[in-house]
Amino acid sequence: MSRAQPRRDALWMGAAIAVLLVALLSSRWWLGDTPGQMHFDARLAAPSLDHWLGTDALGRDLWARTLAGLSLSIGVGSLAALIGTFIALGMALLAMLGPRFDALVALVIDTLLSVPHLILLLLIAFALGGGTQAVIIAVAVTHWPRLARLLRAELLQLRHAPYIAMSRALGKSQCFVMVYHYLPQVLPQCVVGALLLFPHAILHEAALTFLGVGLDPSQPAIGLLLADAMRYLSSGVWWLGLFPGLGLLLVVLSLERLASHWRHAL
Repeated sequence: MSRAQPRRDALWMGAAIAVLLVALLSSRWWLGDTPGQMHFDARLAAPSLDHWLGTDALGRDLWARTLAGLSLSIGVGSLAALIGTFIALGMALLAMLGPRFDALVALVIDTLLSVPHLILLLLIAFALGGGTQAVIIAVAVTHWPRLARLLRAELLQLRHAPYIAMSRALGKSQCFVMVYHYLPQVLPQCVVGALLLFPHAILHEAALTFLGVGLDPSQPAIGLLLADAMRYLSSGVWWLGLFPGLGLLLVVLSLERLASHWRHAL
């Protein structure tokens, strides 16, 4: 297999998933207020031609609410993953300023990684009062250490490279070395790292919302749909939890697969 084949596969898969994400994100506009419309004469209706995925306890269409929830989760997850990637890159570059900064960055990374992930997420989200902003901050703050450790290790190998030593001998500033030597070397890792953070951010956003410290209850988030489904599992209303959970699983697995393809391509 040629070297170009993994890149073509990554591009095709990236294009297909980009179309899927755009369709999900745009669903909040073409769905309008459908996810919140109540039809009490169709409460807990099973999947049918009128309601493809059934309805919930208030007669709201589960198809519309699942699409709206996935759209919301993708928006929150993408923003959290992007912020987390920038934090990781900034901390890795900060470690290159000297031994003291490197020791400080290593201490912060080890401290955050020593705390159980979900507990730290809950503490930060609860301290910030919950809501969309709290979830984004909590997920971003807790997801950057592993990527920062990887970027830092990559930069430590480059710090004593001959061309970087020559650049410093020619009088180039530390800022110049970072922008023109360090940054281009770690950008592929940042891209893959952001793609890997994306599905984790979506899952943890859903987990926080499921536990009651995430998004506002008035929003059709996937975590809220799954939490509501827990009340009716023993009643045989299986569709309330199956379809939102399946939609979340498909989105996360697609993003994981895309990240794997891009890792091989880069």
